[in-house]
Amino acid sequence: MAFKIYTKTGDKGLTSLFGGARVPKSHLRIESYGTVDELNSYIGLIRDNTPTESIQADLKIIQDRLFTLGAILATDPDKQLSTPDLLEEDLAFLEERIDYMELGLPTLKNFILPGGHTTVSFCHVARCVCRRAERLTVNLNDLEPVLPIVLRYLNRLSDYLFVLGRKICQELGAEEVVWAPRKS
Repeated sequence: MAFKIYTKTGDKGLTSLFGGARVPKSHLRIESYGTVDELNSYIGLIRDNTPTESIQADLKIIQDRLFTLGAILATDPDKQLSTPDLLEEDLAFLEERIDYMELGLPTLKNFILPGGHTTVSFCHVARCVCRRAERLTVNLNDLEPVLPIVLRYLNRLSDYLFVLGRKICQELGAEEVVWAPRKS
C-alpha cells in the first residue's frame, strides 16, 4: 500500500512532536517550527527569483539548515532523541556571507523601506518572518529549553536576509527605497 499524505490524526487539533508527545496545533513549539517552515518557503521563493548562482547555492544551504532547525524545534524536549545538529560553522557561514556582501555595498546612512524590486521585497518579507520565528522561539525558550544556537541562528539569519536584500537590489540595478521621515 502506498503512503498517504493524510493521516487524520490531526483532525481534532492535535499533532505529534518527534518523540510521540501529542500537543495542540496552537502550542508555542508548533508555532515556532511552523513559522520556520514558512520562512523556508519564502527563502525558496527568493532562491527561485535570484539570478546569481552563488546566492542560490547559499540559500539552498540555508534552507537545509532551517530544516534542521525545524527538526530540533519539533522534537519533544522531554525525550533524548537524536536530531540533526546546527553547528558554530553554520553561524560562521552566515557571518562570512554577510561580511562578503557588505564589502561591495554603500554605507548605510538611512533606514531602508522594503521595495525597489520584487525579489528585494521577498527578502524583506523573509526577514520579517525570520524575526517572528525568533520571537516565538524566544517565548518558547521561556517555557521549555531551546538550544541557544537555534536562537543565535535565527538572529543572524535575519541580518543576512537584510543584507541580501541590499545586495540583490544592487545586482539588479534597482534603487534602494530610503525612508525620508516627514518633517513637521
